[in-house]
Amino acid sequence: MMKKWFFLCAISALIFSACDKSGNSSTDCTQAVPTGIATAAETAYLQNYLAANGITNATEKNGMYYVIATQGTGLSPNQCSNISMDYVGKIMMPTSDGTQFDASQPGQPFSSQLYNLIVGWKLILPLVKSGGTVTLYIPPSMGYGATGQGSIPGNSYLKFQITLRAVQ
Repeated sequence: MMKKWFFLCAISALIFSACDKSGNSSTDCTQAVPTGIATAAETAYLQNYLAANGITNATEKNGMYYVIATQGTGLSPNQCSNISMDYVGKIMMPTSDGTQFDASQPGQPFSSQLYNLIVGWKLILPLVKSGGTVTLYIPPSMGYGATGQGSIPGNSYLKFQITLRAVQ
């Protein structure tokens, strides 16, 4: 009898700990906020880029830079939030001349849970509220790293302009 009770309790604990209120696996989005830190060389590259382009109002966090153009008035996302946004992504030098590699479709915001996105987005988007606009300057270590992704070459520095449309 005691073995059956223990087994039942163990199974119940696994079931309840594996899902949050939405039924999603809790291990996906409740992980600690990312703690990525850019290398000194990456930070220096971004500082030089910003200076060369006359960008003087950027704020630094963990070696990457961002400019919040509009704070927004809605909710701020956390790692478990479903977010929708309009964005444009460009590859900065040295691998490109600022060529756009991706963008959300007009009138069709991109949606995802924040925890599914690159480290740079995970670190900065919680600083903006729904309705806010931010520009991110992301080093390779907080983007797609040495391997790249699709049309993004490895070791690319990225610039994203993002308008956070909704946070759920």
